[in-house]
Amino acid sequence: MTARILAAAALAALALPATAQEVTRHPLPDSDFPISMAVELPADAELVYLSGAVPSVTDTEAEQGSRAAYGDTEAQTVSVMQAIEGNLERLDLTMSDVVKMTVFLVAPEEGGAMDFSGFMNGYTQFFGTEDQPNLPSRSVVEVAGLASPAWLVEIEVVAVRP
Repeated sequence: MTARILAAAALAALALPATAQEVTRHPLPDSDFPISMAVELPADAELVYLSGAVPSVTDTEAEQGSRAAYGDTEAQTVSVMQAIEGNLERLDLTMSDVVKMTVFLVAPEEGGAMDFSGFMNGYTQFFGTEDQPNLPSRSVVEVAGLASPAWLVEIEVVAVRP
């Protein structure tokens, strides 16, 4: 009888969803850069794919639809991260559950380069902090434009349900 109980318990344990302890985040070797080199998930992990989030208006006094209404890259990154945080909360998830991030940045000036530093200033308010040390794997790409010419940042994430 004890063997049957142990076998049933083992089978039940296999059916449980992934927990935060089963997610393995591999840091970048010899680096303190705030991303994971890789994130490993158990085979039965439940993944949640969030659509790209875009910035909200941060300056209601600025001309509607203007870049000034949405702010610089850092302000837009913070706005987008707040939107992601809210979307995750609606799904009973948190930023700690994010395992993959893809970031699309637009150069703030014609012929210029993306503002990676501004992005990082916003990103590090949400990832790699004392309160939220879990780091996703991440890609950042510069794109010619987004759906609105005023947007500089769009971010999509994949989270794992604990």
